[in-house]
Amino acid sequence: MRRDVFQAIADPTRREIISMVAKQSLNLNSIADNFDVSRPAISQHIKILIECGLIEIKKQGRERYCEVKLQPLNEVADWIAPFRKLWNDRFSALDDLLDKMKKTQ
Repeated sequence: MRRDVFQAIADPTRREIISMVAKQSLNLNSIADNFDVSRPAISQHIKILIECGLIEIKKQGRERYCEVKLQPLNEVADWIAPFRKLWNDRFSALDDLLDKMKKTQ
C-alpha cells in the first residue's frame, strides 16, 4: 500500500510523534513511554511515518533512534497555500468592511 504524508498526519498520535522527534532524536522506547498505547501500536505508527518519509531510523550501537525528515510536509504546505490566501483575502475584506462601518457611525 502506498502511503502519503496526508495519511501520516491524519492521526493525532503520529502528529505527536513527529513533534517529539522534531525536537530531538529519540529511541523507540522513549517515544513509546510518552503514550498510553502498546509498544506494538507505536511501532505501527512509526512504520507508517517511515513509509511516508517523515521518520528515518538510525542505529547507534544496540539502540535505534528516530530522526525527523520534514521535507515531505512541504506537500501539505503547498496544498494549504491557496486556502490560506483565500481566507486571508476574506479576512482583509471583512476588516475593510468593519473599518468602513465604524467610520459611518
